Amino acid sequence: MTDSRTLAYINLYSILGSIPLLCALDENAAALIKDKKVSIGIAVKNGPSATLSFNNGKCEFIEGCEKCDVKLPFSTPKKFNGMIDGTVTPIPSKGFTKIGFLLGNFVKLTDILSSYLRPSEEALKDDKFFEISTKLMFRLISSAITCIGNEDKVGQASASYITDGVVKLAIGDELCHYIVSEKHRLTLDDNTDKAVSSYMRFSDIRLARDLFDGNQNAVACVGAGKIRIGGMISQVDNVNRILDRVALYLA
Repeated sequence: MTDSRTLAYINLYSILGSIPLLCALDENAAALIKDKKVSIGIAVKNGPSATLSFNNGKCEFIEGCEKCDVKLPFSTPKKFNGMIDGTVTPIPSKGFTKIGFLLGNFVKLTDILSSYLRPSEEALKDDKFFEISTKLMFRLISSAITCIGNEDKVGQASASYITDGVVKLAIGDELCHYIVSEKHRLTLDDNTDKAVSSYMRFSDIRLARDLFDGNQNAVACVGAGKIRIGGMISQVDNVNRILDRVALYLA
């Protein structure tokens, strides 16, 4: 069972929230925002709100949409989710003079993002595409864990057992995301100065991809030493319980 409000948080924070990383990794995405200065705000009633700010080749994801150029309001989480799956056409409440960017370059950005998040087997044979796709998937999944832990009832039950601290999710020695738990609320942080309480480390990017695609068994990988966990094991255990629900929302 899933709920539309949690899915709305995932769609905004985890999926659209991956656009800044996309622009940093993909040259075609970066070209679409070169010399552009515009911000798009999304406000979901009784749900999430955030702004994607594009400024001369860089993109930033900001919570809230008080200072956006183009604003897309949605009366329900279900309608916002409909925009993501292509069944609902949004109507801006402000920023009609910059509608060209929304209907043009922004749509192209989301198309590029979709190609990485739902790749063909043929596309994944290209090493560069594979690496970018897996980095985006890793960021998306890490973010989705926090959304589910905060908003989904089953996820909240697991989050209630996560003590305050920082869980490090890593691929090899270079890629990592931090899930910060504070009073059983989870946030994603890429650059925390807090001490790590526990960690889960995938040996390499190929293994991580196989796990993301369901082609490897996580328990078997732990037994084989391909996934290493340490620190406060109860934190990792409950993060893994939330992780089990990510696939339900991303299906």
